[in-house]
Amino acid sequence: MELTITLEDAAKRAALFGSADRHLRLIRGALGVQISARDSTLKLSGHARAVGQAASVIEDLQRLLRDQDYLTDEQVSELILASQQNSMKAGNGDSIEVYTRTANIQPRTEGQRAYLEAIHENDLVFCVGPAGSGKTYLAVAMAISMLKAGRIHRVVLVRPAVEAGEKLGFLPGDMQAKVNPYLRPLFDAMYDMMPYEQVARFLGNDVIEIAPLAFMRGRTLNNAAVILDEAQNTTASQMLMFLTRLGHNSKMIITGDDSQIDLERPETSGMTDALRRLAGVQGIGIIRLSQEDIVRHRLVQDIVLAYGNGNPRPRVGGRPRE
Repeated sequence: MELTITLEDAAKRAALFGSADRHLRLIRGALGVQISARDSTLKLSGHARAVGQAASVIEDLQRLLRDQDYLTDEQVSELILASQQNSMKAGNGDSIEVYTRTANIQPRTEGQRAYLEAIHENDLVFCVGPAGSGKTYLAVAMAISMLKAGRIHRVVLVRPAVEAGEKLGFLPGDMQAKVNPYLRPLFDAMYDMMPYEQVARFLGNDVIEIAPLAFMRGRTLNNAAVILDEAQNTTASQMLMFLTRLGHNSKMIITGDDSQIDLERPETSGMTDALRRLAGVQGIGIIRLSQEDIVRHRLVQDIVLAYGNGNPRPRVGGRPRE
């Protein structure tokens, strides 16, 4: 696996690398990765987990250099050890490792746990559930975790831009300004998982990409985690177009709430059509969350129940979980 990191401050390159590249040699020796530097970028290569650990160490070192002008060998060694310990914890438990060390992201219900298992086991996953059940938040967490571990090279966030159709031209601003309001829930999740400056940097170099659904036609997405949110508001033709964007070494996660279809003809929803057509297809995970999986304020469960969302059982691979 290879991963390229852009330095935050090229003027502090010498402090980051250490005397005679001593800090880079410490990372290389401890984690078994290859590191090459050119101008304001670092290229990491090696086993995916080791590359992810090295990237985590370098990000933390750059964070230290925001407030100081030098680094000690002890600081580098401590961060290497912390990265190794966090990686071991991530491999032995339910916690999802993201860039913010204080974040403790893990499934809180059996339905959410089944959702994460489906993402691990399948390249294409549908998750249907009510508001507050964690379907979008956990999808973003898994994508960020895969990015940090070096398993993918970028994250692509996609959403239908308006309730029924995609009339982006009527909105002010450039493309990012037009679509940002519709992607706000995805950004809110990301800000819980990495510093604001890092989100901005990843957006700037296309490690994280925002894309309205209408502009996905003709693309092939390799080495990426692709999230389609609010999928209940796609048409059948849009869903087919999106599904066929899946490329090599990629994960595609599709989330939606079939009780909140905003199309003029709800029966034409591309998500419900896809769930019907693809149920039981090997390699596709289908998870249905219920109000029991809602993890927001306790009143949200009562509200969803009062509005008659029902109580479907979690599903995997198109079949109810026992």
